[in-house]
Amino acid sequence: MTASPFAFAPTFMGVPHRTEIGDAKAVILGLPFDCGTHPHRIGSRLGPASIREQSQLLRAYDWTTGINPLEALGVIDIGDARVTSGEIEPSYAAIENAVETIASKRAVVVSLGGDGAIALPEMRALHRVYPDLVTVHIDAHTDAYPIPGYNTATAFSRAVEEGLVDVKRSYQVGMRGSTMVPGVHGHGLSLGYNVVPMAELLARGIEAVFAEIREAIGDRPVYLSYDMDFFDPSVAPGVCTPTWGGASAREGLAVLEACGGLNLVGVNINTVSPPHDVGGMSALLAATITLNSLQLIARQHQTPVGG
Repeated sequence: MTASPFAFAPTFMGVPHRTEIGDAKAVILGLPFDCGTHPHRIGSRLGPASIREQSQLLRAYDWTTGINPLEALGVIDIGDARVTSGEIEPSYAAIENAVETIASKRAVVVSLGGDGAIALPEMRALHRVYPDLVTVHIDAHTDAYPIPGYNTATAFSRAVEEGLVDVKRSYQVGMRGSTMVPGVHGHGLSLGYNVVPMAELLARGIEAVFAEIREAIGDRPVYLSYDMDFFDPSVAPGVCTPTWGGASAREGLAVLEACGGLNLVGVNINTVSPPHDVGGMSALLAATITLNSLQLIARQHQTPVGG
């Protein structure tokens, strides 16, 4: 008997749920964690469930290549890491353990957040497997603020301090808007990141910027962190820190497509906040980013890096 097309499978696009990696080349991992410190918007802990729900609206085959990445990569959904929102240390440990378990099998971790703080434990785990890790961080904010502690504003500061990424070849793209403390742009540059604000991205053009990124990174292993507030709130209203002047849906998808050719070893889609979403549109867009990321990974496996 075949499954009913009207039955909701509680995994991403209905892929098999497994607790063992097996021969999967890409693994969906839910990270339903937020720090619980945002003064106005708490809800990204609910993001993974909403993204999975909205993923049922997607279709697997790519329009141009005809590739079904779910089949090509043997994608599985391993469920959620055992995190507790607001509890930093035990949740970070759980995230690190889950990510390292997947990455050590050389499967690509495709994680669903959760807020931006989850980037730090992910980079810790990926660095242990890939010591020459670099990051491409797509976001309205650098998350590399000159403040202490472990939170959504410091993940990429702590990553440099802990030596987790080759910062001189790491890029942050899409920054704009106001900040809660002064000197944020300068601090990101002082850490060594290549920071490309949204105004520069639009002025130079997506392809020109990402041609530079691909050239600088080469075949090094890449952690791609895609914060959904890179999009304009008119496109993705259900995020934790909506910031006007962001990408259209077309531009945001083009930015992801421009990451083609990078050696992706980890991808994170974060900051969907379902209580603030409208008709699930932000979660549906996040699910689309997830599926298109799997398409990039499938092409990567068809044409090995350096091949």
